Amino acid sequence: MNSDSDLQIAGDILAVQHLLQPAREHPATVADFVGLARSIAADRAHWLPLVEYDAASRWYHRLRTGPGYEVWLLSWVPGQGTGPHDHGPSSGVLTVLEGQLTERTRRGPITLAAGAQRVFAPGYAHDLVNDSLEPAVSLHIYYPGLTEMPMHPEPVAQARRETPRETSRVAVESLAG
Repeated sequence: MNSDSDLQIAGDILAVQHLLQPAREHPATVADFVGLARSIAADRAHWLPLVEYDAASRWYHRLRTGPGYEVWLLSWVPGQGTGPHDHGPSSGVLTVLEGQLTERTRRGPITLAAGAQRVFAPGYAHDLVNDSLEPAVSLHIYYPGLTEMPMHPEPVAQARRETPRETSRVAVESLAG
């Protein structure tokens, strides 16, 4: 079976629409963490007053901790980005709350508008940047809590290209792990 065709049928395997479920008090699965992110995103009255913008560096605030996980709120003024990195042993859920961010991976860039969610497994390398002319706000949940963020020496989009078969296998294994 051709993995390009599989991707066309399945769509973006890192998108999380198929994982949407109500939030649980103590998340234990990827779907639970996605639900937690969605419930926090929906409670704008809680997070919006906390947001600040800093022209010198990305602003961030630890919003919540739970058994083995952390929730971070980040703001991005135009042009701010992370640089190519991964999250060490942590898995995560990224949710764009306001504005838009560009995620660059080996699969290429994708624009994430408000409401977009991405899930990732340990070692998932990407670069996030606010390429727009407006500020952005995002929510990040890490399990286990973020202890390291190894930077990569070259842009993720220019890293070694995998064949479509390798890309599909790696992504599916990452989601299963």
